[in-house]
Amino acid sequence: MPVLEISCTGTPYEIGVQHGRAAAVHITRSIVFYGGLFQASAKLGWPEVCEKAIEFASSVQRKFPAFAEEMRGIADGAEVTYADILALNVRTEITFGLFNDGCTALSWKTARTSFLAQNWDWMEQQKENLVVVNIEQEGKPRISMMTEAGIIGKIGSLNSSGVGVCLNAIRVKGMDPTHLPVHLGLRVVLESSSKEEAISQLERHGIASSAHMLIADPNGAIGLECTAIGFVKLPMDSQGKILHTNHLIAHHPGVEDTKFWKDSFNRIDRIQELSKTLSNNPEEDGIYHLFEDEDNYPASICRAQAGESRAATLFNILMDLTDKTAIIRMGRPVTAEEVITLAP
Repeated sequence: MPVLEISCTGTPYEIGVQHGRAAAVHITRSIVFYGGLFQASAKLGWPEVCEKAIEFASSVQRKFPAFAEEMRGIADGAEVTYADILALNVRTEITFGLFNDGCTALSWKTARTSFLAQNWDWMEQQKENLVVVNIEQEGKPRISMMTEAGIIGKIGSLNSSGVGVCLNAIRVKGMDPTHLPVHLGLRVVLESSSKEEAISQLERHGIASSAHMLIADPNGAIGLECTAIGFVKLPMDSQGKILHTNHLIAHHPGVEDTKFWKDSFNRIDRIQELSKTLSNNPEEDGIYHLFEDEDNYPASICRAQAGESRAATLFNILMDLTDKTAIIRMGRPVTAEEVITLAP
């Protein structure tokens, strides 16, 4: 089945209602999926998950009331509860990064353009619940994103100002519910007109749990490693690149009890090695090839859900932030099932 594409406009609540109505089936399935996952991985029933999610409600309402209104609209449109939708949007915080999604990411500022790319690795059961959401709201850049239905900020995303964002999940214990949940932080980026504006906003509000956000615009990229207690910025290297997987690269004073995935180190080494085989001004085909690599299969850059690997690459996205377009290859990029163009 082709990926559902939804176009939303109006007030935050109206945008949410349009999203919720169009993707009601996907949202219901997503709630079932995460309900089972929380039960299996954290011994939390969905009602308990929703109770934990509501702990974020007052902070979100106070700091970002438009986000709260959009999530209420999604809930009403899909005929589920606000707590259901909030739980989807704060799933990273509820189990302190227990879920491992958002794998290998790259930015590359070349002489011609600014590339931003990622493979999103997650459980294959959730692939059917991915949707494209296009958002147009007054006074803000237009947004196009590939997202899990019901989630208002995601990694397969860019806006009409040429700002894009990728995400690497990081397993570091610690969470602050007064800060901004990771997925809502991604939405803050997508409502910004430059990477500098985005980072200023994130630093102002803080991020509730650990993650790496790779934030780029036509002028290049900045990597932002986030924990519940602060940030470290990663600059572009001498070739204009930033590469990241699922572990902290910088030193974070005061951060302890880190639990990184072994294959994260393999993948960062591998994409660094492969990127050195390209010229300093690669074309799209060269970038695509990096994300098709199957070295160390199944826990490779192009991941498969086999053996000890609990996830597969569900899509690859390559953004050209100078042209303000993106190409998404659904499924594992070595055997793409559908190609989608985003052009906010």
